[in-house]
Formats: sequence, C-alpha cells, structure tokens
Amino acid sequence: MTRRGEFRRTAPALCGRAGLALCGRAGLALCARAALALFGRAALALFGRAALRRWALLILGGAMMTPFWFVTNVALAPLFGAGSLGGTLLVQFGAYLAALPLVAAAAAVLPFVRQLEFVIVRTLLPAGTLGERPQDAGASRGRTVAWAVLHLGLGAPVSGATMAAPPAVVVLLTVRPFLDDPPGWLNAVPAGLAPVAGVLLALLLPTAAWAAGRALERSAPALLGPSAAERLAEAERLGARLAERNRLARELHDSVGHALGVVTLQAAAAGRVLDRDPAFARSALAAIEEAARSAADELDHVLGLLREESPGRTPQPDLRDVHRLADSARAAGSPVALAVGDLDAMPAVVSREAYRIVQEALTNALRHAAGSPVDVTIDAAAGELRLQVGNPLPVARRPSHRGGRGTRGIAERAQLLGGHAEFGPVDGQWRVAVRLPLTLGRANDRPGRER
Repeated sequence: MTRRGEFRRTAPALCGRAGLALCGRAGLALCARAALALFGRAALALFGRAALRRWALLILGGAMMTPFWFVTNVALAPLFGAGSLGGTLLVQFGAYLAALPLVAAAAAVLPFVRQLEFVIVRTLLPAGTLGERPQDAGASRGRTVAWAVLHLGLGAPVSGATMAAPPAVVVLLTVRPFLDDPPGWLNAVPAGLAPVAGVLLALLLPTAAWAAGRALERSAPALLGPSAAERLAEAERLGARLAERNRLARELHDSVGHALGVVTLQAAAAGRVLDRDPAFARSALAAIEEAARSAADELDHVLGLLREESPGRTPQPDLRDVHRLADSARAAGSPVALAVGDLDAMPAVVSREAYRIVQEALTNALRHAAGSPVDVTIDAAAGELRLQVGNPLPVARRPSHRGGRGTRGIAERAQLLGGHAEFGPVDGQWRVAVRLPLTLGRANDRPGRER
C-alpha cells in the first residue's frame, strides 16, 4: 500500500480522535465554569453580607429566647422526670413551645421589648419600609408581638444549631470513621456514612439559616412597618410640612424679592446720576437703606417661623401698609397711582395675603417694566376684596429664568383663601386681577398665564 493510500485510510480516524479530544476538553471546561459559577452564587447567597446579617439576627433571637426557655425548662423538667435542667430532647422541645406564649406576653406588656426589636431590625435588615419609629398602638402593637414570636421562634433553633453543628461536623469527618463502638448519638451513624453525614450537616446549617433569615426579612415590613392607615397619616403630615415650607418660600420670595428688586433699581439709578445729581443719588441710597432694613425684618420673621420660635418681633404687614409699597416703587422710578377703597372690618388673614399679592405684582412691574406707570386699585364690595395691578407691556422683554414663581405664588395665595386670580396681557397692559372672599368659602380658582 502506498503512503498516499495509508494516509487516506488513517486520516479520518486521526481527525475523529482529535475532534473528540478537543470537544471533550471544551465541554469539560464549559461544565467546570458553569459549576464554579453556580458554586460562587450559592456561596454568596449563603455567606454574603446580607445572609450573615440575617444570620446574626437569628442568633440574637435565640439569645433573647434563652431566659424564656430557661423558665419553661425548669418548670417542665420535673413533670417529665428529667430531674434537672436540660433533660431529654422531648423536655427541651416542650420548653421551647411553652416559651413562645411567654414571649408574646412579654412583647405585649413591655414596651422596651418592642422598641428593642425595632432597633435590631433597623440595624441588621434593610429598613426602608419600616418608617422612622416603631408603630406601637392598636393593631400595630399586635403585629409587633407577632414579629417577636416569629423572630425568637426561628432564632432559637438556628442559634442552637449554630453552636452544636460545627463540632458535630468535625467529629463526623475526623473521629467517627475510626471508632468501632462510638458513644451516644454517634452510634446511630455508620462509620462509612459519617463523612457524608458531616458534609450534609455542614450544608444544612447555612441553608436553614438562609431560609429562616429570608422569612424574617420578608415578614419585617408587614409586621414592623407602618400599616396603610399609618402610611396615610404620615403622608398627610408630610403634606402639611410641605405646605408650610411652600408658604414660607412665598413669604421670602414676595418680601425679600421685592426689597432686592427695589435695591437693584435704586443702585443702578444712583450709579448713573452720582456725578451730575448727588441729591438724587442720596435719595436713592436712603431708599436702598430702607428697603434693606425692611428685608432684614422680614427675613428675621421667616427665620423665626422656621425655628418654631414666636412669630417674630415685627408685626406682619397688611393692606394698611400698602402705601409704603407704593412709595418704594415710586422711589425706584415707577410712578404708582394707588386707589384704595373702604377697607374697614377687613379680616386679618385676607389683609395680610392681599398685601403680599400687591407686593409681588409691584415687584413684577419693577422687574419687567421699570420706569413705567403702574395702576393699583384695591376695593371691597359685595363680600369680596378686589385687587387689580396693571402696567404697560414692555416693548422687548428679556427672558426670565425665575420660572414664574411670582404669579404661581399669587394664584396659590388666592386659592388658599377661596378666591381666584387672573393675569395676562389686556389692552396693551400686563394686568393682575385677584378676588378674595371676605369670609371662608369654596375655592374657585381659575389660573391665568404665568409671567
């Protein structure tokens, strides 16, 4: 047979062997990587940081269960003829079951037990759904008692196994295979199966701890977290706090914003005429001083509210002080025509909010149409207060980055008092028209366009 013929005969066999070797090695490598990945995930699940925290929670539950188990064990041991603490496995299991009602009674009667459980869970488990403080009234107390029973009930066997299983695993792996007549419970494990039993026990302990810890973690929000009614009450409290913050923000925006607008215009005007008209510059500086002092008083008042102090040393301005607003706008270079009707018997809250509305409307006029005449009309008739502020629309308006907070604040103030506000261009003017009831009524807000 020629060499070529011999090669043709042996080549398929060689290729088959090489392919089998390569495929076999690749398959083994793939299986090895999959096995390692699976082992890594299992190890992370059983011994990761979250798993160890849950395991610590269970051990703490077992430690807290110890005094209750001790009491019931002492009571039950004589009944079963054990004669001393510990006794048979049956006595210990009976003491464990009898201790659970004692745990429930202690958690129901002693507040510090419930508080301790809450602190432990907040420390060792994700606490985003538990709230900031323990729920300790009505049905919430019952749920907390149920959690205490579950925590200590699962923690006792897991913590006991955590102490007993490691030495048992060592004995099964290293001692039992070499003993012909082992004492106690080792006699129930055949020597040939002892290593297998040791490995299974070593795997069973972390698996049981993982399962019990996951059960506690999933039960914690339902048993220790706020109920639906409590969440609703907390949302209402949060809404009230946010409403108060918005009110204070409006106060700062309207009062300090107006003062800063006046200061800006006066400083610019004084700088332009400082050399040729010193008298006007001195007048502008005096107006700046007055505006800054007023802003400082307003800021002191708002900071007092934020710190929950008394409502400030300076009384809140109202419509009786509207002439000061007109004077400050005039000093900033905008002629103001002020018409005020009969405001006798004006409710205090309406008068204060109306002052802020006029203040913000004048601030807008100074900011967007400085130097233009402004008409302000205030009158009370037919059980409502009517405010109207108008100024010519500027020929070219610079883009504003303030987001329309002023007009939003006007609309919010009107709506809170049951009135409504309209604002927008009318006959070549930017006009703000507000109606406020002089008695409490239903809100009839018709929001206008923001400026």
